[in-house]
Amino acid sequence: MRVIRLSQSLGSVALLVFSSLSSAQTDKTDVVSSLNSNYDRYQSIAETLWSSPELGYLEVESTRLLQSALEEEGFSVEKGVAGMPTAFTATYGNSGPIIGILGEYDALPGMSQAAVPYEEPFLDGAPGQACGHHLFGTASLAAAIAVKNWLVDSGTPGTIRYYGTPAEEGGSGKVYMVRAGLFNDVDAVISWHAGDANTANPGTNLATISGKFRFSGRSSHAAAAPERGRSALDGVEAMNDMVNMLREHTTEPTRIHYVITDGGNAPNIVPKTAEVYYVIRHEDVDEVRSVWDRVVRTAEGAAIGTETEMEYEIIGGTYPRLPNETLAGVLHSNLSMVGGVEYSEDDLAFAREIQETLPGQLPAIESAGEVQPMVFTKGKASADTGDVSWNVPMAAMRAATWVPGTPAHSWQAVAAGGTAIGYKGMMVAAKTLALSAMDLYTQPEMLKKAKSEFDDRTGPEFRYSALLGDRAPALDYRK
Repeated sequence: MRVIRLSQSLGSVALLVFSSLSSAQTDKTDVVSSLNSNYDRYQSIAETLWSSPELGYLEVESTRLLQSALEEEGFSVEKGVAGMPTAFTATYGNSGPIIGILGEYDALPGMSQAAVPYEEPFLDGAPGQACGHHLFGTASLAAAIAVKNWLVDSGTPGTIRYYGTPAEEGGSGKVYMVRAGLFNDVDAVISWHAGDANTANPGTNLATISGKFRFSGRSSHAAAAPERGRSALDGVEAMNDMVNMLREHTTEPTRIHYVITDGGNAPNIVPKTAEVYYVIRHEDVDEVRSVWDRVVRTAEGAAIGTETEMEYEIIGGTYPRLPNETLAGVLHSNLSMVGGVEYSEDDLAFAREIQETLPGQLPAIESAGEVQPMVFTKGKASADTGDVSWNVPMAAMRAATWVPGTPAHSWQAVAAGGTAIGYKGMMVAAKTLALSAMDLYTQPEMLKKAKSEFDDRTGPEFRYSALLGDRAPALDYRK
Protein backbone atom coordinates (compact mmCIF):
# COMPACT_ATOMS: atom_id res chain seq x y z
CA MET A 1 0.00 0.00 0.00
CA ARG A 2 1.33 3.43 -0.90
CA VAL A 3 1.87 5.95 1.92
CA ILE A 4 -0.64 8.75 2.40
CA ARG A 5 0.73 11.51 4.60
CA LEU A 6 -1.70 13.66 6.55
CA SER A 7 -0.44 17.22 7.04
CA GLN A 8 -0.46 18.83 10.50
CA SER A 9 -1.74 22.11 9.08
CA LEU A 10 -4.65 23.16 11.26
CA GLY A 11 -6.58 24.72 8.44
CA SER A 12 -6.58 21.94 5.90
CA VAL A 13 -5.52 18.39 5.19
CA ALA A 14 -2.92 18.09 2.44
CA LEU A 15 -2.59 14.66 0.90
CA LEU A 16 0.22 13.14 -1.11
CA VAL A 17 -1.70 10.65 -3.18
CA PHE A 18 0.24 8.07 -5.12
CA SER A 19 -2.68 5.79 -5.92
CA SER A 20 -6.42 5.92 -5.92
CA LEU A 21 -7.92 6.32 -2.46
CA SER A 22 -9.73 3.41 -0.92
CA SER A 23 -12.92 3.95 1.05
CA ALA A 24 -11.03 3.45 4.32
CA GLN A 25 -8.40 6.00 3.33
CA THR A 26 -11.09 8.49 2.39
CA ASP A 27 -12.75 7.93 5.78
CA LYS A 28 -9.47 8.63 7.54
CA THR A 29 -8.98 11.81 5.56
CA ASP A 30 -12.46 12.95 6.55
CA VAL A 31 -11.86 12.17 10.23
CA VAL A 32 -8.60 14.12 10.27
CA SER A 33 -10.30 17.01 8.49
CA SER A 34 -13.07 16.97 11.10
CA LEU A 35 -10.56 17.06 13.95
CA ASN A 36 -8.71 19.92 12.30
CA SER A 37 -11.94 21.91 11.98
CA ASN A 38 -12.62 21.40 15.70
CA TYR A 39 -9.17 22.49 16.84
CA ASP A 40 -10.42 25.64 18.54
CA ARG A 41 -13.00 23.67 20.53
CA TYR A 42 -10.48 21.20 21.88
CA GLN A 43 -7.86 23.85 22.53
CA SER A 44 -10.44 25.70 24.65
CA ILE A 45 -11.18 22.57 26.71
CA ALA A 46 -7.49 21.83 27.26
CA GLU A 47 -6.75 25.45 28.08
CA THR A 48 -9.48 25.44 30.73
CA LEU A 49 -8.01 22.31 32.33
CA TRP A 50 -4.53 23.85 32.18
CA SER A 51 -5.53 27.18 33.72
CA SER A 52 -7.57 25.57 36.53
CA PRO A 53 -5.47 22.54 37.52
CA GLU A 54 -6.93 20.16 40.08
CA LEU A 55 -5.16 17.49 42.13
CA GLY A 56 -6.01 13.79 42.18
CA TYR A 57 -9.54 12.93 43.37
CA LEU A 58 -10.25 16.67 43.59
CA GLU A 59 -10.83 17.14 39.82
CA VAL A 60 -14.44 18.24 40.27
CA GLU A 61 -14.57 20.93 37.57
CA SER A 62 -12.27 19.05 35.20
CA THR A 63 -14.40 15.92 35.17
CA ARG A 64 -17.57 17.99 34.87
CA LEU A 65 -16.22 19.74 31.76
CA LEU A 66 -15.22 16.50 30.05
CA GLN A 67 -18.48 14.75 30.95
CA SER A 68 -20.51 17.66 29.60
CA ALA A 69 -18.66 17.61 26.25
CA LEU A 70 -19.31 13.87 25.87
CA GLU A 71 -22.96 14.11 26.89
CA GLU A 72 -23.47 16.81 24.25
CA GLU A 73 -22.20 14.29 21.69
CA GLY A 74 -24.69 11.63 22.72
CA PHE A 75 -22.46 9.49 24.92
CA SER A 76 -24.03 7.68 27.84
CA VAL A 77 -22.07 8.86 30.88
CA GLU A 78 -21.83 6.89 34.11
CA LYS A 79 -20.49 9.11 36.88
CA GLY A 80 -18.67 8.34 40.11
CA VAL A 81 -17.67 4.82 39.09
CA ALA A 82 -15.57 2.44 41.22
CA GLY A 83 -16.11 4.51 44.36
CA MET A 84 -14.39 7.62 42.96
CA PRO A 85 -16.54 10.77 42.60
CA THR A 86 -14.37 12.17 39.77
CA ALA A 87 -14.14 8.94 37.76
CA PHE A 88 -16.53 8.17 34.91
CA THR A 89 -17.12 6.20 31.76
CA ALA A 90 -18.75 7.52 28.59
CA THR A 91 -20.02 5.00 26.04
CA TYR A 92 -21.47 5.29 22.56
CA GLY A 93 -22.80 2.27 20.68
CA ASN A 94 -24.24 -1.09 21.67
CA SER A 95 -22.80 -3.54 19.16
CA GLY A 96 -19.56 -4.67 17.58
CA PRO A 97 -16.11 -4.56 19.17
CA ILE A 98 -15.66 -2.32 22.23
CA ILE A 99 -12.61 -0.07 22.04
CA GLY A 100 -11.59 1.86 25.13
CA ILE A 101 -9.72 5.17 25.15
CA LEU A 102 -8.17 6.40 28.41
CA GLY A 103 -8.32 10.02 29.54
CA GLU A 104 -6.50 11.66 32.46
CA TYR A 105 -6.85 15.16 33.90
CA ASP A 106 -5.22 15.44 37.34
CA ALA A 107 -2.42 17.93 38.03
CA LEU A 108 0.66 17.87 40.26
CA PRO A 109 1.13 19.79 43.52
CA GLY A 110 3.47 22.79 43.64
CA MET A 111 3.94 23.00 39.85
CA SER A 112 2.19 26.28 39.05
CA GLN A 113 3.74 27.93 36.00
CA ALA A 114 2.78 30.52 33.38
CA ALA A 115 2.98 29.78 29.64
CA VAL A 116 6.30 31.63 29.30
CA PRO A 117 9.84 30.31 28.55
CA TYR A 118 11.21 31.20 31.98
CA GLU A 119 10.27 30.04 35.46
CA GLU A 120 7.31 32.08 36.68
CA PRO A 121 4.62 30.46 38.84
CA PHE A 122 1.10 31.82 38.70
CA LEU A 123 0.90 31.18 42.44
CA ASP A 124 3.69 29.73 44.57
CA GLY A 125 2.81 26.27 45.82
CA ALA A 126 -0.27 25.90 43.61
CA PRO A 127 -0.85 22.89 41.33
CA GLY A 128 0.21 22.75 37.70
CA GLN A 129 -0.20 20.43 34.70
CA ALA A 130 3.40 19.24 34.77
CA CYS A 131 2.60 15.88 33.17
CA GLY A 132 0.31 17.14 30.43
CA HIS A 133 -2.85 15.45 31.67
CA HIS A 134 -4.98 18.38 30.46
CA LEU A 135 -3.81 17.49 26.96
CA PHE A 136 -4.18 13.77 27.65
CA GLY A 137 -7.82 14.01 28.70
CA THR A 138 -8.74 16.38 25.89
CA ALA A 139 -7.04 14.53 23.01
CA SER A 140 -8.66 11.27 24.10
CA LEU A 141 -12.01 13.01 24.25
CA ALA A 142 -11.51 14.45 20.76
CA ALA A 143 -10.58 11.00 19.44
CA ALA A 144 -13.60 9.34 21.08
CA ILE A 145 -15.96 11.92 19.56
CA ALA A 146 -14.35 11.60 16.11
CA VAL A 147 -14.69 7.81 16.25
CA LYS A 148 -18.32 8.08 17.36
CA ASN A 149 -19.13 10.33 14.41
CA TRP A 150 -17.35 7.97 12.01
CA LEU A 151 -19.22 4.94 13.40
CA VAL A 152 -22.51 6.75 12.79
CA ASP A 153 -21.62 8.08 9.34
CA SER A 154 -20.12 4.82 8.06
CA GLY A 155 -22.60 2.45 9.68
CA THR A 156 -19.72 0.41 11.07
CA PRO A 157 -20.69 -1.82 14.01
CA GLY A 158 -18.75 -0.83 17.08
CA THR A 159 -18.80 0.72 20.54
CA ILE A 160 -16.41 3.44 21.70
CA ARG A 161 -15.84 4.05 25.41
CA TYR A 162 -13.98 6.92 27.04
CA TYR A 163 -12.59 6.23 30.51
CA GLY A 164 -12.33 9.32 32.69
CA THR A 165 -9.54 8.22 35.02
CA PRO A 166 -8.66 10.42 38.01
CA ALA A 167 -5.62 10.60 40.27
CA GLU A 168 -3.02 8.95 38.05
CA GLU A 169 -0.30 10.83 39.93
CA GLY A 170 -0.02 8.53 42.93
CA GLY A 171 -3.70 7.82 43.43
CA SER A 172 -3.91 4.70 41.22
CA GLY A 173 -7.37 5.61 39.92
CA LYS A 174 -7.34 3.09 37.08
CA VAL A 175 -6.54 0.27 39.49
CA TYR A 176 -9.90 0.71 41.20
CA MET A 177 -11.62 0.79 37.82
CA VAL A 178 -9.89 -2.46 36.86
CA ARG A 179 -10.77 -3.98 40.22
CA ALA A 180 -14.42 -2.99 39.71
CA GLY A 181 -14.51 -4.89 36.40
CA LEU A 182 -14.99 -1.83 34.20
CA PHE A 183 -12.65 -3.24 31.53
CA ASN A 184 -14.04 -6.77 31.50
CA ASP A 185 -16.04 -6.36 28.29
CA VAL A 186 -13.45 -4.37 26.33
CA ASP A 187 -11.68 -5.82 23.29
CA ALA A 188 -8.74 -3.40 23.31
CA VAL A 189 -7.61 -0.17 24.95
CA ILE A 190 -5.54 2.54 23.26
CA SER A 191 -4.01 5.46 25.07
CA TRP A 192 -1.33 8.12 24.90
CA HIS A 193 0.71 10.52 27.01
CA ALA A 194 2.31 13.90 26.66
CA GLY A 195 6.02 13.85 25.85
CA ASP A 196 8.90 15.50 24.02
CA ALA A 197 8.87 13.13 21.02
CA ASN A 198 6.43 11.27 18.80
CA THR A 199 6.62 7.54 19.52
CA ALA A 200 4.44 4.43 19.61
CA ASN A 201 6.67 1.86 21.25
CA PRO A 202 5.80 -1.43 22.90
CA GLY A 203 7.56 -1.51 26.23
CA THR A 204 7.50 -1.90 29.97
CA ASN A 205 7.95 0.32 33.00
CA LEU A 206 8.13 -0.17 36.78
CA ALA A 207 5.60 -1.51 39.24
CA THR A 208 4.97 0.57 42.35
CA ILE A 209 3.68 0.48 45.89
CA SER A 210 3.28 3.77 47.72
CA GLY A 211 2.19 4.58 51.23
CA LYS A 212 2.33 6.92 54.20
CA PHE A 213 4.03 6.05 57.50
CA ARG A 214 2.68 7.96 60.49
CA PHE A 215 4.58 8.11 63.76
CA SER A 216 3.15 9.36 67.04
CA GLY A 217 5.01 10.22 70.25
CA ARG A 218 4.70 12.69 73.13
CA SER A 219 5.10 16.43 72.90
CA SER A 220 7.15 18.34 75.45
CA HIS A 221 9.31 21.45 75.77
CA ALA A 222 12.39 20.63 73.74
CA ALA A 223 14.72 22.50 76.11
CA ALA A 224 13.04 22.48 79.54
CA ALA A 225 11.80 18.89 79.56
CA PRO A 226 13.20 16.95 76.59
CA GLU A 227 13.28 13.72 78.62
CA ARG A 228 9.50 13.77 78.82
CA GLY A 229 9.06 13.87 75.08
CA ARG A 230 9.22 11.15 72.46
CA SER A 231 9.82 12.61 69.03
CA ALA A 232 7.70 11.31 66.17
CA LEU A 233 10.10 13.10 63.85
CA ASP A 234 12.94 11.02 65.27
CA GLY A 235 10.92 7.98 64.22
CA VAL A 236 10.63 9.29 60.67
CA GLU A 237 14.30 10.19 60.48
CA ALA A 238 15.41 6.85 61.91
CA MET A 239 13.26 5.08 59.33
CA ASN A 240 14.70 7.19 56.52
CA ASP A 241 18.24 6.47 57.66
CA MET A 242 17.60 2.73 57.62
CA VAL A 243 15.90 2.86 54.22
CA ASN A 244 18.87 4.77 52.81
CA MET A 245 21.16 1.98 54.08
CA LEU A 246 18.74 -0.56 52.61
CA ARG A 247 19.31 0.88 49.12
CA GLU A 248 22.76 -0.75 49.08
CA HIS A 249 21.12 -4.15 49.37
CA THR A 250 18.45 -4.02 46.69
CA THR A 251 18.56 -5.11 43.06
CA GLU A 252 19.48 -2.58 40.39
CA PRO A 253 16.02 -1.73 39.02
CA THR A 254 14.80 -0.73 42.52
CA ARG A 255 13.78 2.89 42.99
CA ILE A 256 12.88 4.31 46.42
CA HIS A 257 11.62 7.87 46.94
CA TYR A 258 10.25 9.66 49.97
CA VAL A 259 9.18 13.05 51.22
CA ILE A 260 8.46 14.13 54.79
CA THR A 261 4.89 15.41 54.76
CA ASP A 262 4.69 16.25 58.48
CA GLY A 263 7.77 17.12 60.49
CA GLY A 264 6.33 19.00 63.42
CA ASN A 265 5.34 22.62 64.02
CA ALA A 266 8.16 24.34 65.91
CA PRO A 267 11.74 23.40 66.84
CA ASN A 268 11.19 24.05 70.56
CA ILE A 269 8.36 21.50 70.71
CA VAL A 270 9.12 17.78 70.60
CA PRO A 271 6.97 16.68 67.61
CA LYS A 272 4.04 14.53 68.69
CA THR A 273 3.23 13.48 65.12
CA ALA A 274 5.24 13.07 61.95
CA GLU A 275 4.62 11.46 58.57
CA VAL A 276 6.70 10.31 55.62
CA TYR A 277 5.33 9.36 52.17
CA TYR A 278 7.19 6.59 50.28
CA VAL A 279 7.12 5.22 46.74
CA ILE A 280 8.82 1.90 45.96
CA ARG A 281 9.43 0.84 42.34
CA HIS A 282 10.71 -2.26 40.62
CA GLU A 283 10.12 -3.93 37.26
CA ASP A 284 8.93 -7.14 38.96
CA VAL A 285 5.69 -7.24 40.94
CA ASP A 286 6.97 -9.80 43.46
CA GLU A 287 10.16 -7.82 44.03
CA VAL A 288 8.32 -4.57 44.65
CA ARG A 289 6.22 -6.39 47.25
CA SER A 290 9.40 -7.74 48.86
CA VAL A 291 11.11 -4.33 49.01
CA TRP A 292 7.93 -2.78 50.41
CA ASP A 293 7.89 -5.37 53.21
CA ARG A 294 11.50 -4.54 54.03
CA VAL A 295 10.69 -0.84 54.18
CA VAL A 296 7.80 -1.60 56.54
CA ARG A 297 10.24 -3.42 58.83
CA THR A 298 12.51 -0.36 58.96
CA ALA A 299 9.50 1.66 60.12
CA GLU A 300 8.74 -0.92 62.79
CA GLY A 301 12.34 -0.85 63.98
CA ALA A 302 12.40 2.94 64.00
CA ALA A 303 9.32 3.02 66.20
CA ILE A 304 10.89 0.59 68.68
CA GLY A 305 14.14 2.52 68.81
CA THR A 306 12.50 5.92 69.34
CA GLU A 307 9.76 4.67 71.68
CA THR A 308 7.07 5.94 69.36
CA GLU A 309 4.13 4.28 67.71
CA MET A 310 3.81 3.73 63.98
CA GLU A 311 1.01 2.95 61.58
CA TYR A 312 1.11 2.88 57.82
CA GLU A 313 -1.36 3.05 54.96
CA ILE A 314 -0.85 1.80 51.42
CA ILE A 315 -1.95 4.67 49.17
CA GLY A 316 -1.34 3.24 45.72
CA GLY A 317 0.05 0.32 43.80
CA THR A 318 0.48 -0.26 40.09
CA TYR A 319 1.67 -3.05 37.80
CA PRO A 320 4.39 -2.60 35.19
CA ARG A 321 3.02 -2.08 31.71
CA LEU A 322 2.51 -5.24 29.67
CA PRO A 323 3.58 -4.59 26.05
CA ASN A 324 1.42 -5.44 23.08
CA GLU A 325 3.38 -5.19 19.84
CA THR A 326 0.29 -5.78 17.70
CA LEU A 327 -1.55 -2.74 19.01
CA ALA A 328 1.64 -0.69 19.16
CA GLY A 329 2.13 -1.43 15.47
CA VAL A 330 -1.35 -0.11 14.68
CA LEU A 331 -0.61 3.08 16.61
CA HIS A 332 2.79 3.50 15.00
CA SER A 333 1.40 3.06 11.50
CA ASN A 334 -1.17 5.77 12.05
CA LEU A 335 1.20 8.08 13.91
CA SER A 336 3.56 7.81 10.95
CA MET A 337 0.67 8.75 8.67
CA VAL A 338 -0.31 11.74 10.81
CA GLY A 339 3.25 12.99 11.31
CA GLY A 340 4.77 15.13 14.02
CA VAL A 341 4.25 18.70 15.24
CA GLU A 342 4.88 21.60 12.89
CA TYR A 343 6.32 24.63 14.69
CA SER A 344 5.51 28.17 13.66
CA GLU A 345 8.15 30.89 13.97
CA ASP A 346 6.68 31.83 17.37
CA ASP A 347 6.86 28.18 18.44
CA LEU A 348 10.50 27.99 17.37
CA ALA A 349 11.40 31.12 19.31
CA PHE A 350 9.67 29.76 22.43
CA ALA A 351 11.38 26.37 22.02
CA ARG A 352 14.84 27.91 21.69
CA GLU A 353 14.34 29.85 24.93
CA ILE A 354 13.06 26.77 26.73
CA GLN A 355 16.05 24.69 25.60
CA GLU A 356 18.40 27.32 27.03
CA THR A 357 17.02 26.43 30.48
CA LEU A 358 17.56 22.66 30.07
CA PRO A 359 20.82 20.90 30.98
CA GLY A 360 22.76 18.33 28.99
CA GLN A 361 22.80 17.39 25.34
CA LEU A 362 19.36 18.03 23.88
CA PRO A 363 17.53 16.66 20.85
CA ALA A 364 17.15 18.97 17.87
CA ILE A 365 14.03 21.12 18.04
CA GLU A 366 13.17 19.83 14.58
CA SER A 367 12.69 16.34 16.04
CA ALA A 368 9.24 17.46 17.24
CA GLY A 369 8.19 17.16 13.60
CA GLU A 370 9.49 13.60 13.24
CA VAL A 371 8.07 10.20 14.17
CA GLN A 372 10.64 7.99 15.85
CA PRO A 373 11.13 4.35 14.74
CA MET A 374 9.20 1.74 16.71
CA VAL A 375 11.50 0.05 19.23
CA PHE A 376 11.04 -1.91 22.44
CA THR A 377 11.57 0.27 25.53
CA LYS A 378 12.08 -0.28 29.26
CA GLY A 379 10.99 2.83 31.11
CA LYS A 380 11.85 3.79 34.68
CA ALA A 381 8.64 5.65 35.44
CA SER A 382 5.30 4.09 36.41
CA ALA A 383 1.61 4.54 35.71
CA ASP A 384 -1.69 2.94 36.61
CA THR A 385 -2.16 2.06 32.95
CA GLY A 386 -0.05 -0.96 33.84
CA ASP A 387 -2.97 -2.60 35.63
CA VAL A 388 -5.19 -2.00 32.60
CA SER A 389 -2.60 -3.67 30.35
CA TRP A 390 -2.63 -6.85 32.46
CA ASN A 391 -6.41 -7.13 32.10
CA VAL A 392 -7.05 -6.23 28.45
CA PRO A 393 -4.81 -5.79 25.37
CA MET A 394 -3.49 -2.21 25.53
CA ALA A 395 -0.97 0.04 23.82
CA ALA A 396 -0.05 3.69 24.15
CA MET A 397 1.77 6.36 22.17
CA ARG A 398 3.42 9.69 22.94
CA ALA A 399 3.18 12.98 21.13
CA ALA A 400 5.60 15.91 21.22
CA THR A 401 3.57 18.28 23.37
CA TRP A 402 6.75 19.59 25.04
CA VAL A 403 9.92 21.09 23.59
CA PRO A 404 12.38 18.27 22.76
CA GLY A 405 14.55 17.52 25.77
CA THR A 406 11.93 18.56 28.33
CA PRO A 407 11.43 16.14 31.23
CA ALA A 408 8.03 15.44 32.71
CA HIS A 409 7.20 17.02 36.07
CA SER A 410 9.08 20.22 35.22
CA TRP A 411 8.05 23.84 34.91
CA GLN A 412 9.13 23.69 31.27
CA ALA A 413 6.51 20.98 30.66
CA VAL A 414 3.80 23.11 32.27
CA ALA A 415 4.81 26.14 30.21
CA ALA A 416 4.79 24.38 26.82
CA GLY A 417 1.54 22.62 27.71
CA GLY A 418 -0.20 25.98 27.81
CA THR A 419 0.97 27.05 24.34
CA ALA A 420 0.33 26.09 20.72
CA ILE A 421 3.17 23.56 21.02
CA GLY A 422 1.13 21.58 23.53
CA TYR A 423 -2.16 21.92 21.66
CA LYS A 424 -0.67 20.88 18.32
CA GLY A 425 0.87 17.81 19.92
CA MET A 426 -2.47 17.06 21.52
CA MET A 427 -4.10 16.96 18.11
CA VAL A 428 -1.40 14.61 16.79
CA ALA A 429 -2.48 12.22 19.54
CA ALA A 430 -6.20 12.72 18.88
CA LYS A 431 -5.79 11.90 15.19
CA THR A 432 -3.58 8.88 15.83
CA LEU A 433 -5.96 7.40 18.39
CA ALA A 434 -9.00 7.97 16.18
CA LEU A 435 -7.43 6.44 13.07
CA SER A 436 -6.11 3.48 15.07
CA ALA A 437 -9.55 2.76 16.51
CA MET A 438 -10.95 2.80 12.98
CA ASP A 439 -8.41 0.17 11.94
CA LEU A 440 -9.36 -2.06 14.86
CA TYR A 441 -13.07 -1.88 13.96
CA THR A 442 -12.47 -2.62 10.28
CA GLN A 443 -9.70 -5.20 10.72
CA PRO A 444 -11.01 -7.72 13.28
CA GLU A 445 -7.99 -9.92 12.67
CA MET A 446 -5.89 -7.26 14.44
CA LEU A 447 -8.02 -7.56 17.56
CA LYS A 448 -7.67 -11.35 17.47
CA LYS A 449 -3.91 -11.07 17.06
CA ALA A 450 -3.67 -8.56 19.92
CA LYS A 451 -5.69 -10.85 22.19
CA SER A 452 -3.56 -13.85 21.26
CA GLU A 453 -0.40 -11.89 22.10
CA PHE A 454 -1.97 -10.75 25.39
CA ASP A 455 -2.78 -14.35 26.33
CA ASP A 456 0.75 -15.48 25.48
CA ARG A 457 2.37 -12.74 27.56
CA THR A 458 0.16 -13.16 30.63
CA GLY A 459 0.27 -16.96 30.52
CA PRO A 460 -2.37 -19.47 31.57
CA GLU A 461 -1.49 -19.29 35.29
CA PHE A 462 -1.73 -15.52 35.69
CA ARG A 463 -4.34 -14.21 38.12
CA TYR A 464 -4.54 -10.48 38.63
CA SER A 465 -4.33 -9.21 42.21
CA ALA A 466 -4.12 -5.46 42.84
CA LEU A 467 -0.94 -4.33 44.60
CA LEU A 468 -2.98 -1.97 46.76
CA GLY A 469 -5.11 -4.83 48.04
CA ASP A 470 -8.79 -4.37 48.76
CA ARG A 471 -8.58 -0.90 50.24
CA ALA A 472 -11.10 1.76 49.18
CA PRO A 473 -9.83 4.62 46.98
CA ALA A 474 -7.55 6.97 48.92
CA LEU A 475 -9.73 9.98 48.14
CA ASP A 476 -7.93 12.22 50.65
CA TYR A 477 -4.33 11.48 49.67
CA ARG A 478 -3.85 14.99 48.23
CA LYS A 479 -5.61 16.83 51.05
